[in-house]
Amino acid sequence: MSVIVRLPSQLRTLVGGEAEVEVDATDVRTAIWAVEAKFPGLATRVLDDAGQIRRFVNVFVADEDVRFLEGLDTVLQAGQTVSLVPAVAGGCC
Repeated sequence: MSVIVRLPSQLRTLVGGEAEVEVDATDVRTAIWAVEAKFPGLATRVLDDAGQIRRFVNVFVADEDVRFLEGLDTVLQAGQTVSLVPAVAGGCC
């Protein structure tokens, strides 16, 4: 089943400049690895050495943070969008 993985500008260099990549996946983990299969290098930027989502990366499915759903095992429906969003920190008063 086809889903869309939406990528921020920081990760687009890894996927040929594309803002979105369409892949076949049934859960978030499979979606990330499907993009990795097409564009090697993405998974290591999103997942840590234990295969979990890095602390500074937020992953959303239909505007819901997967950390409050089933994490990487969150089930996807056809046509859904998985958004990879790096956390924003820092700044000054």
